[in-house]
Amino acid sequence: MLSFTFRRAAAPLLAALVLLTGLLVTAAAPKTRPTLYLIGDSTVKNGQGRGDGGLWGWGNYLPAAFDTTRLRIENDARGGTSTRTFRSQGLWDKVRTKIRPGDYVLMQFGHNDSSPLTDSTRARGTIKSNSDESQEVFNYLTKQKEVVHSYGWYLRQFVAEAKAQGAIVIICSPIPRNDWKDGKVKRNSTDYGQWAAQAARQSGAAYIDLNQLIADRYDRAGEAAVRATYFNAIDHTHTIEAGAKLNAEAVAEGIRQQKGLTLRKYLK
Repeated sequence: MLSFTFRRAAAPLLAALVLLTGLLVTAAAPKTRPTLYLIGDSTVKNGQGRGDGGLWGWGNYLPAAFDTTRLRIENDARGGTSTRTFRSQGLWDKVRTKIRPGDYVLMQFGHNDSSPLTDSTRARGTIKSNSDESQEVFNYLTKQKEVVHSYGWYLRQFVAEAKAQGAIVIICSPIPRNDWKDGKVKRNSTDYGQWAAQAARQSGAAYIDLNQLIADRYDRAGEAAVRATYFNAIDHTHTIEAGAKLNAEAVAEGIRQQKGLTLRKYLK
């Protein structure tokens, strides 16, 4: 009888100890940092991201703009991909399954989307628009028929699927190439930049006109300085280290300009 009474009296104390222990463990557990996932082509991560051939993507240098003790940055871009092949090669699925609520996805595609819809080498082109148009082609690489959509359609799919995972999404227009006319670097405001902006508006993603931000910097520096400082002599698309750093600074500037974007709070 005494033992039974003791157990009854001790039960509330034991429950309180269990609750207190749980609270202490919860309080001591480190908070999980959100992740910023970067997806895109070789201008975001060239090769394996080791500077092969002296060429670098801006994703290598973006972490310098952030407090990485509070935000984790993962560069999952892959050289040679378009919006279409980043999906068809399974690269997007690998990223999407890792996304957790509160994470961020920042994308920049377009340099390879202008390739042919079907060929025997890469089969990576997309329809040049932000429309819902599609076209069935025979993919000579997979030996199967494939329905190809527009550049903007693929961007909108990335956004919808990332948001379904709880992510906040940012679309960037493609960085400018080292192409000039009348002393001004060529913009893409009437094609891929325009379609990227349209896709962002339709899908509810934030939009950074990265092409414009960088092109303005190039114009201020001048053609000769840009060619000598940010590119090598034989590549008009991929930047050397100095160019990648400048582009990363422009990405950070674009994020800072987005007043409603919570990603801003992680900038240094």
